[in-house]
Amino acid sequence: MRDLDPAFQGAGQKAGIEIWRIENFRPVPVAKSSYGKFFTGDSYVILKTTALKSGALRHDIHYWLGKDTSQDEAGVAAVKTVELDAALGGRAVQYREIQGNETEKFLSYFKPCIIPQEGGVASGFKHVQEEEHKIRLFVCRGKHVVHVKEVPFARSSLNHDDIFILDTKSKIFQFNGSNSSIQERAKALEVVQYIKDTYHDGKCEVAAIEDGKLMADAETGEFWGFFGGFAPLPRKTASDEDRPVESHPAKLLSVEKGEAKPVDTDSLTRELLDTNNCYILDCGLEVFVWMGRNTSLDERKSASGAAEELIRGSDRPKSQIIRIIEGFETVLFKSKFESWPQTTNVAVTEDGRSKVAALLRRQGLNVKGLAKAAPVKEEPQPHIDCTGNLQVWRVNGQEKLLLPASDQSKFYSGDCYIFQYSYPGEDKEEYLIGTWVGKQSVEEERVSAVSFATKMVEAMKFQATQACIHEGSEPIQFFSIFQSFIVFKGGRSEGYKNYIAEKEIPDSTYTEDGLALFRVQGSGPDNMQAIQVEAVASSLNSSYCYILHNGSTIFTWAGNLTSPDDHELVERKLDIIRPNLQSKPQKEGSESEQFWELLGGKSEYPSQKIAREPEGDPHLFSCTFSKGNLKVTEIYNFTQDDLMTEDIFILDCHSDIFVWVGQQVDTKNKLQALTIGQKFLEQDVLLENLSREAPIYIVMEGSEPPFFTRFFTWDSAKSAMHGNSFQRKLTIVKTGGTPAIDKPKRRTPASYGGRSSSVPDRSQRSRSMSFSPERVRVRGRSPAFNALAAAFENPNGRNLSTPPPVAKKLYPKSVTPDSAKKSAAITALTSSFERPPPARETIIPRSVKVSPPTPKSTPEPNSKENSISSKLESLTIQEDAKEDEAEDEEGLPIYPYERLKITSTDPVSEIDVTKRETYLSSEEFKEKFGMKKDAFYKLPKWKQNKLKMALQLF
Repeated sequence: MRDLDPAFQGAGQKAGIEIWRIENFRPVPVAKSSYGKFFTGDSYVILKTTALKSGALRHDIHYWLGKDTSQDEAGVAAVKTVELDAALGGRAVQYREIQGNETEKFLSYFKPCIIPQEGGVASGFKHVQEEEHKIRLFVCRGKHVVHVKEVPFARSSLNHDDIFILDTKSKIFQFNGSNSSIQERAKALEVVQYIKDTYHDGKCEVAAIEDGKLMADAETGEFWGFFGGFAPLPRKTASDEDRPVESHPAKLLSVEKGEAKPVDTDSLTRELLDTNNCYILDCGLEVFVWMGRNTSLDERKSASGAAEELIRGSDRPKSQIIRIIEGFETVLFKSKFESWPQTTNVAVTEDGRSKVAALLRRQGLNVKGLAKAAPVKEEPQPHIDCTGNLQVWRVNGQEKLLLPASDQSKFYSGDCYIFQYSYPGEDKEEYLIGTWVGKQSVEEERVSAVSFATKMVEAMKFQATQACIHEGSEPIQFFSIFQSFIVFKGGRSEGYKNYIAEKEIPDSTYTEDGLALFRVQGSGPDNMQAIQVEAVASSLNSSYCYILHNGSTIFTWAGNLTSPDDHELVERKLDIIRPNLQSKPQKEGSESEQFWELLGGKSEYPSQKIAREPEGDPHLFSCTFSKGNLKVTEIYNFTQDDLMTEDIFILDCHSDIFVWVGQQVDTKNKLQALTIGQKFLEQDVLLENLSREAPIYIVMEGSEPPFFTRFFTWDSAKSAMHGNSFQRKLTIVKTGGTPAIDKPKRRTPASYGGRSSSVPDRSQRSRSMSFSPERVRVRGRSPAFNALAAAFENPNGRNLSTPPPVAKKLYPKSVTPDSAKKSAAITALTSSFERPPPARETIIPRSVKVSPPTPKSTPEPNSKENSISSKLESLTIQEDAKEDEAEDEEGLPIYPYERLKITSTDPVSEIDVTKRETYLSSEEFKEKFGMKKDAFYKLPKWKQNKLKMALQLF
């Protein structure tokens, strides 16, 4: 470590790419403007640093060897790679990259391609400076990343299997071999765009030539003119360069004193690898060098040299050497063994990294960023509009029963449910159709639920996202849509009742008069759940609040680790489960005897919160599914452009997975999307111990929900384009940008219960009807106002975008003069609605959308509804005026966000700390909150506070 090269000081401390070129046997940093530019006579060291969700930094080191580089330079690059890994704590995976045979991971750093240039700094090479444009011919291979190689400019270089790019002074031609795939052609167009931008300043024509078209058009004739006219192409002949490296059964060799000796074994197991030794695992194409944690730097260099010698001795220049350290093995390496333990001794690896950091610090080197960063604790966000319309059905044998609005969020563990949720998207109504599978539900009804949901999606021409959700593994989107969710024990369906009768199992279905214990959880009024658990003391947990009832006897229990917000959620849930009954509060440690008697006596119980699967770092895979077999290929450093309309892809986020289905996929394969997702969970490709019950989303191209697109830099116009992948990309390359797409009109929601979900029956309305496109909307109405309007329009159905109704209870902390005034005002307003309107009363709202004139003769109920609307719109004027006053407060100084947040190191003094957001400028307020000030102050107070808390302003 004393000989650490100064060029590596401070490397790998933040996410991104760093490159060094070997010059005079030393690494020299490459300017960022030259990243992706490689010379055939040089050797390079490339470091890719990735910030993981856990807070750690992952390092991948590659050393790239040009075809004309010297053996000495190549050796220096290999050794320097080992040194750089040691400086980073000995955790990096190291790859040997040979020009023309690079790994897909390496090429993904430099999308769309790399085109090495002749020249180099060593051995008398000079970097070639192009003075005049030279006609060049390139061959392109690859479906996900493109291997580009310059070939002789001659007809004999062309064939029917590959794609070729002819770069001339005024035009770039792409020749598509007749046996090439649409996806390969589309990827090659990205190379055309790169050549156009890099060598032509984006100013030249582009032409696509189809193999076998002869002289059908002028561009085809022009292309063949460069080759002296058209003539049949010869069959492709396999050269040594084209011949793939043959894979063979893995052979394990132990490296002792620089020599690789075979390990005598019948099967490969993890136990064969000794932490004090280095090993070589020869798999043909991949040659792994495994280095034990307790090996020295010299031993690791020696093992790397033995691997290089193994490749040279067997004449396999294309073989890829991958060096890995104990505890940080790749999935590919682990897959070569018959058995591999799931867990790794993380404590050892962290200790080793700390020692390296301490050693470097003593030598006076900057080790900032070397130690593991603290995990970023983020409150999970739903990434979906929660103001839409919800319908829920319970599966009952071979049929589905539509639930009334009052029961939409009350599920039973022995049943299965189907839900349809419509919400406003960018330019159209979006739909989420899903199934919820109870833990105690029967297989027959599980199959029926999926079948019903799939048919609903198919009936909507696959323009809805489908979800399959299991009890206990619900994602944040599900809870946010249902907002106040309850799971009861037992079931109400025929399937469940028949099952317990057949098995002679006692019926444990919840009853209001029986004994029941509920665990209350959630983050706020718009995301709270009550889960019925066994009514025994061991079901308690110090991190939660509980509701216990037996007939009219009700207790609430608060664990010592709960917060005031948790206590408020219990009160809200109590108002739903057993309203109008007084509860007996119990605090952990001071419970009454009656409380313990109901639970059958005291016993030990846990104190830690129930761990939910955290969202992991996303991985994208392309899928091939045939005869029940699923094959996947990982796509590194993925972007939206990697999603091809002809294919199916899986986005694995660990806590849930998305199956993305392209528009050009045939109907048969579209219907297999859920099966593909289930197979992926079974295979656990990344060996990450995926839950078989992880949520699965089926996402259709063109209808991607925001909780999927957040993993990309998304352009919705691309997914709305017509044609196959090649046709779309050709349009973009030729026009220089994504063409404008006609925005589809909002669809009328499909009805699956005999009623239109756009204007449901009064008893079935689940959300504020102000969001229905058929209704006249008043601009400026706040969500709170819409909630109030919905309550009057539908007295039996609560607007689920607002907190539940509060029972007649008094909470001392909530009683303030202001709240009393508000209550009086609302009471007065509601009483005025109950009175018939005065004759010929007309109140004109400030701004109303123009609607067609209505007939003079109107039924009586509508007249009443219209008068209510008029009075509510009168309130809109007063409400807007107050909010305008709040926004137009003058004389307040403006401060930057960094000084206003509660964790600021340089806080502002002498401000109203309850209204920190008011001191933000309008621009910064909109940037942070995603809305203007007037829109913010129209939100309910509890929602304002939640947003401010998320931004550390409350």
